[in-house]
Amino acid sequence: MAAFIAKQMVGNQLSAVKGGDGGGDGDDKEKAEEEERERQEAIREAEERRKEKHRKMEEEREKMRQDIRDKYNIKKKEEIVEAMPQEEPNPLMRKKKTPEELAAEAEQEELDDFTKLKNQIETQVNELKTQIEGKCVMQ
Repeated sequence: MAAFIAKQMVGNQLSAVKGGDGGGDGDDKEKAEEEERERQEAIREAEERRKEKHRKMEEEREKMRQDIRDKYNIKKKEEIVEAMPQEEPNPLMRKKKTPEELAAEAEQEELDDFTKLKNQIETQVNELKTQIEGKCVMQ
């Protein structure tokens, strides 16, 4: 990788000093595009090697952690976190409601008020009906 980059830097400076023939602009563009593709490929390949190296290191670390857990009979933190009871949420740290949520809650409260009022009126009407039916006797 380092040799490739060094070659690119020195090669570009060397071609600038030589001067070139001046008539091969199309050929120079093709070469530049090919060099750019090679450079991008080298960068991608280096990134893949780096990721693979870090993945292997993390696997080794996790294996070592698991060996220590097994040796000392320690559970993973994730298992401990799940087993812990939920504490009361702090009211100052609660999730803020959006205006849409507030509007939906207000509408629900209005509906609740309407249903309460409706039920109250219905009970009063039924009571009046029973009173009237009791006083009126059909002959």
